[in-house]
Amino acid sequence: MSESAQREAICRFGRSLFERGLTSGSTGNISLRLADGGWLVTPTNASLGFLDPARLSRLDATGRLLEGDAPTKEIPLHAALYETRSSARAIVHLHSTHSVAISMLPGIDPRAALPPLTPYYAMRVGPCALLPYYRPGDPAVADAIKGLAGRYSAVLLSNHGPVVAGDTLEAAVYSTEELEETAKLFLLMKNLNPRFLSRAQLDDLTTHFKCETAELLAHDEAGCADAGCPQRGLQRP
Repeated sequence: MSESAQREAICRFGRSLFERGLTSGSTGNISLRLADGGWLVTPTNASLGFLDPARLSRLDATGRLLEGDAPTKEIPLHAALYETRSSARAIVHLHSTHSVAISMLPGIDPRAALPPLTPYYAMRVGPCALLPYYRPGDPAVADAIKGLAGRYSAVLLSNHGPVVAGDTLEAAVYSTEELEETAKLFLLMKNLNPRFLSRAQLDDLTTHFKCETAELLAHDEAGCADAGCPQRGLQRP
């Protein structure tokens, strides 16, 4: 795909996310790693619903701005995820409502922020880590991402929002959407004692679809002593 087509794809997906209410105002950012090691990234204070392909920030492999508007302040976040996830070619960071809500609940397991409620969550997202709160744009978030050692393609930033990497832009967007829908489902069902996928069912998905499920049941298998934990009491099949 040419760089021109990649620019158009970022704007097209950004507009779709914005129009469906998955991020609002000038929140959220998208990056795409190019063949030469540089990136295309959405500019700072830009609405994902109204991006101009010609004004996207073009960075070299060191993060230096080559052309376009000034990039998002979240460059350290993107850079750390690219550094630790060698397969990542695109990253989507949103402030989607239900994912942010999950990040604010007490007792969420930082190793598996959501339980495996559906096969598509396991297949498209896999385990999602929860990181502590960092000021938006804080370079310290890079160290927190690096501390995950590349084990996660999806991360929730407390009181902030999801960050999801994919091997294509399309994959990163679809995974972000699946994370948001699972967060919504979790909030709808958490007081109704829902079942979630068993280890055998997750292993079956791993075998057939080569997805990352190893830590999805970490919370349940470790047990939860916190009576206020929102995942406490969820049923196994």
